Amino acid sequence: MITDPELIGAARRAALGAYAPYSEFHVGAALVTESGEMLTGSNVENAAYGATICAEANVISTAVAAGARKFSKLAVACVDAIDVESAYPCGNCRQLMNEFGVETVIVTTASGEIRHHTMADLLPHGFNL
Repeated sequence: MITDPELIGAARRAALGAYAPYSEFHVGAALVTESGEMLTGSNVENAAYGATICAEANVISTAVAAGARKFSKLAVACVDAIDVESAYPCGNCRQLMNEFGVETVIVTTASGEIRHHTMADLLPHGFNL
């Protein structure tokens, strides 16, 4: 079983591989699939900002391409010089996580505090078919 500190550490390591030359906001995400596998992803920016891929979308897309369809938890971490309290998923990523049944989202603050959120906390009226 993957522990929260292991998942957060993987997200932080993934953030180190982010491609963020425009915002300098290096974000990593790590998720655990329903089968217990851990995958990671990082944000990939583009000069055409609409083509930018968030870390959460990156890792979910990778997992879906590998055949996974449900995820128990996802951790998000930011490691860079930007002074932010924490890196929360954007609205698009929240809906994407909702689509694939993410149960828990773990976010770390700049001071190292770990915050656990349910999808209902982050997206109280998420769209489902």
